[in-house]
Amino acid sequence: METKTLEPKQTAKKNIQLVNGCFTPSEASDIINGLIDEKINFHKIQKLQIWEGNHVCKTKPLDDRISQLIEEKRTAKEFISEMRASGKKLKINGILEITVND
Repeated sequence: METKTLEPKQTAKKNIQLVNGCFTPSEASDIINGLIDEKINFHKIQKLQIWEGNHVCKTKPLDDRISQLIEEKRTAKEFISEMRASGKKLKINGILEITVND
């Protein structure tokens, strides 16, 4: 009879370092806008897929999230503009935390 060892339980949390470093305001703007734009596009595609299945569906949660992201993008742009005017560099530390949702 063969003996099997039990695998250790996998951790239910994983962090992924997306961005970590100092950037000029232009570089920071490119990074932040790129990340936010990708997330906005993700939600727009979700909305379109739902609409294709049901033309009278309610997409308010997706519309609300898209609006929130657009507002975050505007806020980031204002902040970066202020830092650009003061000649400052920006440090970005972006960690993506993934957890299991049972």
